[in-house]
Amino acid sequence: MLNIRIASATDIPLIRELTFKVWPQTYAAILSDEQIEYMLDMMYSESSLEKQMQDGARFVIAYDDQAPAGFASYQETEPGIFKLHKIYVLPSQQGKGTGKFIIDHITGKIKAQNAKALQLQVNRFNEAKEFYEKLGFTVLYEADFDIGNGYFMNDYVMEKRL
Repeated sequence: MLNIRIASATDIPLIRELTFKVWPQTYAAILSDEQIEYMLDMMYSESSLEKQMQDGARFVIAYDDQAPAGFASYQETEPGIFKLHKIYVLPSQQGKGTGKFIIDHITGKIKAQNAKALQLQVNRFNEAKEFYEKLGFTVLYEADFDIGNGYFMNDYVMEKRL
């Protein structure tokens, strides 16, 4: 049975553990090893995750019974608009409804705060785009985000109206 728990700074080691089980293989065919390493350090180091939490990003961890299955983070970026910063589900949980469960949970939480939309960015070559479309997200535009060190995130910005 799936359930969600709000994460705190004490969960950073678990978030990092889940990240390293999902992230490298998700992006291995899309990004260079060097860019993967750079982005993992930039976005998933203990200090980076701690800062994200301090800056208002809310993290949740999904469990399948007692076993951690994935995590997400989201935050209000402008009045009524929330951004899904991260959602990662273990490969063994993909295709079982875990990602949808997490997004449904977040959508319920933000609707209660009068959210008008949930937005996200997804790499233009990431198959997850189809998953998001099935959940009602549509592409707003394409963008290339300079993340430093000569690297870019080549993404679609997607939105689900609530």
